[in-house]
Amino acid sequence: MSDGQIASHSWTPRRFMVIVGHPDDADFGPAGTAAAWIDAGAEGWLVCCTSGDAGGEDPNLDPLELAHAREEEQRRAAGIIGYSGVTFLHQPDGGLVNDLPVREMLVREIRTFRPDAVLCGDPDVVIHDGGAINHTDHRAAAMAAVDAVYPAARNPMAFPWLAKGGLPAHKVRRLYLMWSNRADVWIDVSGTASRKIEALRCHSSQLHDPEAVFERVRGRLVEQGAKIGVTEAEAYRLVVIDKDDPRD
Repeated sequence: MSDGQIASHSWTPRRFMVIVGHPDDADFGPAGTAAAWIDAGAEGWLVCCTSGDAGGEDPNLDPLELAHAREEEQRRAAGIIGYSGVTFLHQPDGGLVNDLPVREMLVREIRTFRPDAVLCGDPDVVIHDGGAINHTDHRAAAMAAVDAVYPAARNPMAFPWLAKGGLPAHKVRRLYLMWSNRADVWIDVSGTASRKIEALRCHSSQLHDPEAVFERVRGRLVEQGAKIGVTEAEAYRLVVIDKDDPRD
């Protein structure tokens, strides 16, 4: 590493959860990191708040058929990355809101899987650097994930029926916010970038020019990798909630 170069982020959770708005978000997002952590011995779980039923350009397409196809695409992609499982919350695509029912569903997922870290979007981002607008469902999923992590999942008096039903409070120790305008950690995904591309390839319903998409994604990974002196990397805004682990 040259003088002044940022160091690669090396902390690895034992268990982690990825929370996103749509099928394919996790593969455009933290798939390289997820695969790297899983290869290092971590266990991962993916939660998609919607099934992507509005993710098409043909108004005559049956949204239920599209949702089914996209769920199957995501399951295949999740198998490539190595997640232990995928949960779909079946919220409306384009109509996702950060409300109590959605937060309860996310708290249930968190208390069931009990992850050390959660990866989700950055709820502060409305306009990405470069001018792209952050999808409304991305923003809602990100804010719901953050609110579910803190304080709801760790508060035994939040959704107390969950605790009484055998799902006690759980403290997520770290948040990794993807697609952030304020990234401050970079994770080396040089060894798993190809798996990320293969996972993206599963989302055929969404890819009209796959090779152009893969070239753009790979270019971004290379750009981020240059910041830490590796071939390819993914960037995050890190929020450390608890520092009680000797690995910190």
